Amino acid sequence: MTALTSSPQPRLHLKTGTSWTDAFTRCREIAPEAFDDDRLRNLWGGEWHRSGTPLHSLSAVDGTPISGPPMIDQAEAREAIRATLDDHKKWRDVALPERRARVRAAVDAMTEHRELLALLLVWEIGKPWRLALTDVDRALDGARWYAEEIEAMIDGRVPLPGPVSNIASWNYPMSVLMHAMLVQMLAGNAAIAKTPTDGGAACLTLACALARREGLPVSLVSGSGSRLSGALVRAPEIGCLAFVGGRSAGGQVAAALVDTGKRHFLEQEGLNAWGIWEFSQWDLLAAHLRKGFEYAKQRCTAYPRYVVQRQLFDRFLEMYLPVVRGVRFGHPLAVADDADPLPELDYGPVINHDKATELAAKIDEAITKGGVPLYRGDLADGRFIAGQDTGAYLPPVAILSPPASCGLHHAEPFGPVDTIIVVDSEAELLAAMNASNGALVASVASDDESLAGRLAEELAAFKVGINAPRSRGDRDEPFGGRGASWKGAFVGGAHLARAVTVGPDPNERLVGNFPSYSLYPEV
Repeated sequence: MTALTSSPQPRLHLKTGTSWTDAFTRCREIAPEAFDDDRLRNLWGGEWHRSGTPLHSLSAVDGTPISGPPMIDQAEAREAIRATLDDHKKWRDVALPERRARVRAAVDAMTEHRELLALLLVWEIGKPWRLALTDVDRALDGARWYAEEIEAMIDGRVPLPGPVSNIASWNYPMSVLMHAMLVQMLAGNAAIAKTPTDGGAACLTLACALARREGLPVSLVSGSGSRLSGALVRAPEIGCLAFVGGRSAGGQVAAALVDTGKRHFLEQEGLNAWGIWEFSQWDLLAAHLRKGFEYAKQRCTAYPRYVVQRQLFDRFLEMYLPVVRGVRFGHPLAVADDADPLPELDYGPVINHDKATELAAKIDEAITKGGVPLYRGDLADGRFIAGQDTGAYLPPVAILSPPASCGLHHAEPFGPVDTIIVVDSEAELLAAMNASNGALVASVASDDESLAGRLAEELAAFKVGINAPRSRGDRDEPFGGRGASWKGAFVGGAHLARAVTVGPDPNERLVGNFPSYSLYPEV
């Protein structure tokens, strides 16, 4: 009998034309005003400035050196804010038809270069190719929709007294940050953004260069959040602060805003949970869970916590383990042959080596203190180029019953790590799902939809799905959070337009989570 042997894995290489050097060279050709041969520039007052000290940055994809954000000091940030206020005073008097035309022109220019913007996202934040394209397309499609709908949304309203300051995390530079700025400018405001320090600087630089060429009042600066806070958060010129990030940084920002009275919306993390009670539709749940691993769960609406009725745990595990074993990760630009398409992966690296190390330590802590490792993937299962740096990659992990004394019990991991809690009562289910004092989304899986609806009413999450996940949403879908996961005005559709404009009623109560009241829309 002939012994069966497995076929060797094909030898992979970086697809020709997709290197960081290729991408940066194309940026230099398209927008030489924004890209020097050795660094990025900052933008304010309509001019690109060779200012600040560039960070020494390495791509998490494979350790390739890439252009880091050029970090300015507070004095330059204040200069940028003053210039953005000058932009704002001119722009707020521009009629809506012209604002709409310029936004559309900028979106058309970004569409022309969508694949380059996506390639920059692959190198800077490790997104697989399909997800990087999706991030770009969501930003551009969303801006087109707002351009069509904005007139009714801001009827009878005027721009803010000052520009909008944007501080956002690195995971969605286009579909969250650039999209928000385009809407803010469409509504009549100038916009300034701080480049996320961990990634997205080159992508945002190219997008802002294309926007500025069309006359849009956008500014882009880089720097330490703590050093620039005085200018970008508390400066009297600022009309509104838009923040997306973690609770620690968000708490500091909120504290800085306490006595300013500024308009704000602060999106912060929460431990989004999926509760499973009296349920049998396992194939349906499996499809949702597989998709949930996209971008290594580095999303504000990812589900890293599953709370499972004890009587269903065996069936849950039978469904769950094949899903997690089938997750595909690796180098997003590695191919066996240049004629091959870029690989279809669930995720690439986490954001950097330090995050991978931090998560590995949290996993070890949870297991050492009594958590049960249900599944631990192997780095050898990843799709890599021989000899590449894999220090920022983390295989999927699932831990049963992480003890209350460890970080994974109550905090979002922001990586490919699931925690699973087994419960015996509806009260335990709700307590475990509400462990983080507020969340952006949650879901309940149950064959009894009336029961699921009753449980959903007790969850401290803004959006709750029944037998389906919830997401941030696009276009006119509102988005916010309950508890500590959100502070200030909600966004999405008319809510975003109202958050960055002023209505005729001086006592207007915006939808959102405020110190004196909470007002929630239908979702």
